[in-house]
Amino acid sequence: MGAPGIDFPGLGVGLAILRDGKLLLCKRMKAPEAGHWNIVGGKVDHMEPAECAARREAEEETGMTIGEIQYLGLTEQRIEADRQHWVSLLYKTTDIKGEPQLTEPDKLSAIGFFDLDDLPQPLSAFTVALLPYLR
Repeated sequence: MGAPGIDFPGLGVGLAILRDGKLLLCKRMKAPEAGHWNIVGGKVDHMEPAECAARREAEEETGMTIGEIQYLGLTEQRIEADRQHWVSLLYKTTDIKGEPQLTEPDKLSAIGFFDLDDLPQPLSAFTVALLPYLR
């Protein structure tokens, strides 16, 4: 059968969580793009609506409650260094409750809100692809 993103293109979601003009980013510990700052997101499960996956992944990764989200667009990323290939639907929201927590310390080493004009480096390919939608 194989693994999505590795043995065949995977379907993912990414959610830009915005508060007071700042973007929530997490520092990844695992491939793809370990050590990069990334928007929250992950894999869409079989038969799971992508919008639901975006909300589920964001809530799992941050411990926050996510309300309404808005579809922004699509990105395709082929990450040669990790030999991974993902097609991801991108969303954004300002409808959030709570403070971000490191709920998955095995996957993420840091989390926080950053000014769009002063984002930490390096940024993941998914985050770079999302930025034009936020400008």
